[in-house]
Order: sequence, then structure tokens, then C-alpha cells
Amino acid sequence: MNGQNEVKIEETNRFKAFLKRKNIEISAKRYGIDALGAMALGLFGSLLIATIFNAIGLIPYLAYFKVIGSYGAKAAGCAMAVAIAYALKAPPLVMYSTALVGFIANDLGKAGGPIAVLLITIIAVEFGKAVSKETKVDILATPFVTVFVGGMLSVLVAPHIGTLVGFLSSFIGWATLQQPLVMGIIVSAVIGIALTLPISSAAICAGLGLSALTASGELAANYEGLALAGGAAVAGCCAHMVGFAVMSFKENGIGGLVSQGIGTSMLQMPNLVKNPKLWIPPVITSLITGPLATCVFKMQMYGAAINSGMGTCGLLGPIGIILGWFSGSYPEKVGALDWIGVILICFVLPAVLTFLFGQALRKIGWIKENDLKLD
Repeated sequence: MNGQNEVKIEETNRFKAFLKRKNIEISAKRYGIDALGAMALGLFGSLLIATIFNAIGLIPYLAYFKVIGSYGAKAAGCAMAVAIAYALKAPPLVMYSTALVGFIANDLGKAGGPIAVLLITIIAVEFGKAVSKETKVDILATPFVTVFVGGMLSVLVAPHIGTLVGFLSSFIGWATLQQPLVMGIIVSAVIGIALTLPISSAAICAGLGLSALTASGELAANYEGLALAGGAAVAGCCAHMVGFAVMSFKENGIGGLVSQGIGTSMLQMPNLVKNPKLWIPPVITSLITGPLATCVFKMQMYGAAINSGMGTCGLLGPIGIILGWFSGSYPEKVGALDWIGVILICFVLPAVLTFLFGQALRKIGWIKENDLKLD
């Protein structure tokens, strides 16, 4: 019996030594913080920066910016996967191979693409690292294993991740049919949270058609409810983006203000994993600004539905609201209250309310020094 135990201990030690030699560290920090933070940067460097190019492309004579920006969604999966591989300290051949894995996982994952890329790329990278430089045909074996593991997981798992996110979409779809107060609270809070999570709030809003207009430019069925829901979605997204940007200004300065305020609040995900209480201020803010948008300012989306899930990323949320006023289908005359509503809901209230709620949490010790610090 002692002999068997010694053999098991020796095998365990060999396995641990192998993992150490391959730099495979199975830990919450490496997967839940390092990889997640890198994925957010990959998304920012592809899809989100492309949305800013799209916004610039709306300016007369600068349409070529929109041509560049149109490729952002296609590159996002590759960029996220390579960023994750870099964070996991993958060898070059493994890292380059994950570009294909990321593309497949993001495409098959639909609205759940980013989280599919995160989970699947982590597994593919670790398998790739395990076989890297272990054979005389490394140039073939390493990318084959990395792509095979990642590709098969993408085919088998990614669509189901998309289905799970689809349940969230169904819940939001139900909320759009409720009266404006309830709808404003639910849609604002849920879409705001989705914006910060590694899922695509823009894809959810586009899939649900959170705009009065269809993709062909015609009025949708239940267009009044969908238009208000789009406005509530913008409110929730802005509460998180502007909120996190202002709330973390002490730690991150102007750079953090810009990267989160017109980039993505997903950059805070590694910090949220460590301290979920950081989510309280923007969520409470979204619970306030959402019903204000639907019940007081009647903020409606008559622009593209995808803009409802963009918030202040490239300012596309407010831009979508404003362009919708001049779409030719907007039923009301645009007045001062409309402009005041956009300014308050998208910028002023998220900044002021989230900052105040954040200060309160700092005083009671729920938010500590550097909890919101971006790497």
C-alpha cells in the first residue's frame, strides 16, 4: 500500500513539475483576472476602437473611417484570443494559432461570443503550451493541437453559450412589453450589466431590435415600446461607462476616464471579479436613469438598434438617439427637453450619481484604495 502511495505521489510531483516547466498555472488570478483583463483590451483594440471609427465616418467627407471601422466585428474574436494567449504567457506559435480559435468561437457564440472566446481560448492555449516543443515536428503539432482543441470546443460549446445569453435576451424582450416604469428599470439595469460583462450588449440590442425602426428603415411592430426600451438601454450603458470612468478617476486619471468613458467599462471586469461591490454604484445609477429616460424625458431610439447597446463607446448611444430625431420617422417635435434629457441621462447623472454612490462605499470601506485601478 505504501508503495502505491509513493508511486501516486511521484506521479503527482512529475505532473506538477511538467505544469511548472510549461508555465501552466491553474489559478483564479491567471484565468479570472489576467486573461479577462487582456480579453477586454483585445476587444477595445478591435471592435470598440472600430466603433469610434464608425462614429467619425458619419462626418461628411470622412466616410473612409467607416470603411475601416466596418472590419472591427470581424477582427474582434482574433484580437481577444491573441490578447488572452499573451496574458497566459503562451509561446509564439500557440499565440498565433489562437487567432483562428478566437474567430470561430466569437462567430459561433453570437451575442455570447466574448465569453465563449475567453473560456475556449484558455483551454486551447493550455493544451497548446503542453505540447509546445515536445516533438520534432513542433511547427505542425503545436498549431494543430491548439486549433483542434479550440475549434472542436467552439463547435460543441460556443453555440450553447450563445443560447444561454439568448435567455437573457428573451428576458429583456419580455421587459420591453411592460409599462414604461418597469421597462425602464429592468432594461437599463440588465443591458448596463451586459455591457460590462464579457458578452455583447450591442448584439443583444441589435438582435432584439431595440429601436423604433427595423433594419430596412420601416416602423417596427410595437415601435413605441421598442423605441423607449432602446432609450432605457442607452441609459443603462451610459450609467456603467461614464459611471466607472468618473468613479475611478482618482485611480486612473484622464487615461482611465477616456478608455472607459468612450471605450468600454469591461476594462473593470478583473477588478469586479476581485470585488463585486464595485458594481453597486453604476447599477443603482442605472436603476434611476432608466425610468427617468422612459417616464420623464421619453428618450427614444429611432437610430440603429445596435446603438442602444453601445452607450458612450464612440458616443454612439447618444449619437443614435440624436440622429433618430432627424430620421424622418420621429413622431415628435424635437425640443429643449429632448436635448436636456440626452445630456442628463447620458452624461451628467451617470457621472454625478455614480461618483456620489462610490464615495459613500469608499467611506464604509466597501471600496478600498486602488480597487478600481486599471493595469
